[in-house]
Amino acid sequence: MLLYIPYPSWLKPEIIPGLPIRWYGLMYLIAFVIAYLLFRRQEKERSLKLDDDSVSSLFFWTIVGLLVGARIFATIVYDTSGIYIQKPWRIFWPFDGGKFVGLQGMSYHGGLIGATIGFIAYCRYRKWDARELGDMLVAAVPLGYTFGRLGNFINGELYGRVTTSPIGMIFPHAEQFPYQLPWVREIAEKLAIIPVNGYVNLPRHPSQLYEAFFEGIVLWVILWLLRNRRPFKGFLIGMYVIGYGAVRFFIEYFREPDADLGYRIELVKTGLPPALFSSFFNFSTGQILCFLMILGGGIWLFIASKLPNNKPGSVELGMPALVETHQIDRARRKNEQRNLRKKLK
Repeated sequence: MLLYIPYPSWLKPEIIPGLPIRWYGLMYLIAFVIAYLLFRRQEKERSLKLDDDSVSSLFFWTIVGLLVGARIFATIVYDTSGIYIQKPWRIFWPFDGGKFVGLQGMSYHGGLIGATIGFIAYCRYRKWDARELGDMLVAAVPLGYTFGRLGNFINGELYGRVTTSPIGMIFPHAEQFPYQLPWVREIAEKLAIIPVNGYVNLPRHPSQLYEAFFEGIVLWVILWLLRNRRPFKGFLIGMYVIGYGAVRFFIEYFREPDADLGYRIELVKTGLPPALFSSFFNFSTGQILCFLMILGGGIWLFIASKLPNNKPGSVELGMPALVETHQIDRARRKNEQRNLRKKLK
């Protein structure tokens, strides 16, 4: 019987060794494609007349907002070095010491804010109903999000707390602990792990996989089944925000808080290191942000239920879309007339 699971040695961040092409970036690309395809499927289900270029532009500006928001939020909330305040251009500079390292450090909550701004801005520009299209978008997003967390797992990052559970996994780049510490020695002896140079790499919760399953697959299934059972426009938006916030809040108990941040709210002083679970009343930065998501989602559901014109299933298209629809209909009528003339001849 395995006491823990070794991290797959064949998994490497680079798709092709030596080239700056990583699985993490590819996973995000797959996530965007999946969300796009699921959005277009809902468009056909509702018989909406949105042309390909407009939908592509909607996704483009939403993704731009996501990336910008995720990066800026990460440097503001999670970075404690102060380097981005001294050198703000490095926020979007993917090189370090002449070497390409990509943009290391992205925040989900910042990405959500940025994507929301980009999405609403484009909908207002096209005079589209952001509530109706927003419901369609959030019903598509979670399944793609699964692949983002798989990218974190392949990178061997965002691992969870130390555990003696059989599903614990030893991540090669995780922090190692001095064997002389009593709690480290106790766990190492229990799992028959031999120290190397006085340090031990202990098994961790594979919290990336927990998130990929619950925040991705489970949340997507729920929203996808509810997409045709909405009581009002914007209902799925609220359910997504509450659902993600609630699931992520509890999974954060399995994740180790950022070492330089620790607990933002520590109501119970246990003296245990952040690598070990201490108390349900000690909260990380992610949990605080998720609580705000749950609160905000509840407020949005109340507001959306009271807004006028909230009957689901209809999209108010603005003038650009109406012109495009009229042009399509006119072209279709011309083709039908042309085909009829050919038959008469």
